[in-house]
Amino acid sequence: MTARPKPSPLFLGIDTGGTYTDAVLWSEVGGPSGKVLAKAKALTTRHDLAVGISGAVDAVLQKAGTDPTAIKLVSMSTTLATNALVEGQGGRVALVMIGFAEGDLARDGLKAALGTDPVVLCPGGHDVHGNAAKLDLSGLEAALPELEKSVSGFAVCAYFATRNPGHELSARNLIRDRTGLPVTASHELSAKLGGPRRALTTLLNARLISMIDRLVAATEGFLAARNIAAPLMVVRGDGALVSAAFARQRPIETILSGPAASLVGARHMTGLDNAVVSDIGGTTTDVAVLDKGRPRLDPEGATVGGFRTMVEAVAMRTFGLGGDSEVALEDGVLNPKILLGPRRLVPLALAGMIHGEAVTSELERQLRAPNPGRMDGRLAVRTGVPERLAAGLTGAEARLYELIGAVPQALDRLLTSNAQNATLNRLVSRGLVHVAGFTPSDAAHVLGRQANWDAAAARLGAELFARRRDGRGQFIAASPEAISERVLTALTRLSAEVILETAFAEDGLDGAATVAHALVQRAVDAHPGIARLSVALDRPVIGLGASAPLHYAGLAELVGNRCVVPEDTDVANALGAVVGQVRVSAEARVSQPKEGLFRVASGESVRDFNDEAAAIAAAEKDVRAIAAGRAKDAGTDSAEIEIASEFRVSTVEGQRMFIEAHVVAVASGRPRIAV
Repeated sequence: MTARPKPSPLFLGIDTGGTYTDAVLWSEVGGPSGKVLAKAKALTTRHDLAVGISGAVDAVLQKAGTDPTAIKLVSMSTTLATNALVEGQGGRVALVMIGFAEGDLARDGLKAALGTDPVVLCPGGHDVHGNAAKLDLSGLEAALPELEKSVSGFAVCAYFATRNPGHELSARNLIRDRTGLPVTASHELSAKLGGPRRALTTLLNARLISMIDRLVAATEGFLAARNIAAPLMVVRGDGALVSAAFARQRPIETILSGPAASLVGARHMTGLDNAVVSDIGGTTTDVAVLDKGRPRLDPEGATVGGFRTMVEAVAMRTFGLGGDSEVALEDGVLNPKILLGPRRLVPLALAGMIHGEAVTSELERQLRAPNPGRMDGRLAVRTGVPERLAAGLTGAEARLYELIGAVPQALDRLLTSNAQNATLNRLVSRGLVHVAGFTPSDAAHVLGRQANWDAAAARLGAELFARRRDGRGQFIAASPEAISERVLTALTRLSAEVILETAFAEDGLDGAATVAHALVQRAVDAHPGIARLSVALDRPVIGLGASAPLHYAGLAELVGNRCVVPEDTDVANALGAVVGQVRVSAEARVSQPKEGLFRVASGESVRDFNDEAAAIAAAEKDVRAIAAGRAKDAGTDSAEIEIASEFRVSTVEGQRMFIEAHVVAVASGRPRIAV
């Protein structure tokens, strides 16, 4: 009797975006690049992420007619961390700085990132060779009882912790023992020098922990309920895969996770080795460059939401431009332009679909008013996050938060002063409240180019926006259709600008944004003037995102090259999530504090040797072991490890003088799958 062949393992990819959660079921067989068996979308439900995940995955399983137990690997990408940083959201965190001065907070954007979050400065830290100053944590110890009540986590950064993490470990252990709250130490995230930027990275990581933890917990709960006993992986910002447990501890590494997965998916779907990839979502447009089949990485660290981090990620430029971008009007000019983003609003069409009459009745009331109001077409609603995330609100914030409920309320009734508008914006930044308003997604519904939500609510919002007045006191548009056309045209033009800006920036051109704006203006202007300008990319654009076929239809003429929109562009992130590899690294540094003494700093250990060769050998052995351990934690049992060493030396009177060595191990392999 012939044995039945084993069925091919199936892979489930999930992408949790700001507006939609996507799912795709993929098999390695069925063609040179495998086969997409089914794909589906569901609205991302921020109050309970499991709802959106289950909606998308259940739809995929139903379409494919697949037994869930056949799934052997689940991999997830997400734009939640990216969106949170762009929108200024995240938990309230206490930053502990050891060995730094007050003035250091002003460097590398750290003060701006902190906002009103508390800071504790403690004496201590180390020098460049890892020698310790006197540590005094008494100030931290005294502040912990009060901080425990008002923050969701801690970030700890010590001076030269990359050369000796001892003081960070002491502070981390004290905080964990006294509060039980999550603590991120800077040496866990980066081995690079630059204390304030490392502190910034650590702060952002601590803010994101609760968000990524909720996402992973929601996904794990869903998988368990469906009897899917498969490893869960998460896409990092450089496109590599890591285990869910790994991502929970280092959520900052998932910034640009969704865009990185989209690059992997774009290459997989099109086979193009060289392209500009532009991924338009609900909140952001992410633009990056593919060179020779691989995404360009940013050696200086990812920049998101205006903050330069120490996270190695794709060289991605993220713009607050998407289908759900806030539509606003330029102030103080006769012929105001349409402005888009960077803030995301809940589209009125979506709010109308969810809340029905509660939304449309308020919009109709505002339309009956004889004159337009400045808050017309805007409503506020709670996001539904757990109450513990509302810790640390000021009195004004708490009072306004109490007034806002689970049903949208019109801002012209809710707010009574400009000060309350600023308070509302702070609640939005904390991720506690959503504002609904007119967006490009609404414009698409008005024109019949999108039909998945409530077109009637979208039309009411367009009518309200169209009757705003220009500098001459005239309506800015004659009809809902006219203003909607202007909004979609503006989105395509701005998309061309951000693509060209990315290209110019990659070419090292200063003022990339200004040049891109000028060239797009000339390209679409019927009267180009005496100086005729044209621009063309040297490679095609791959347009990704569910709305890419709509918004990128007229893109080619603006960027001077073709625009390829793949068949499965709407699930590029989810597909990219399952075709990647695990890749992790470990670093060690060897310094010479004094002649004849070689100090190895690797992981959380610092050791001294009397011989350079012995120190280098120990550093290589350490990083190999650390990388192997991290690779296993990250989800692979078949890692290949490569080690590279870089030496800094000088020559004095013909003699070689050792200064420093940097040893790096990179481990990579396919993720383990369920048997």
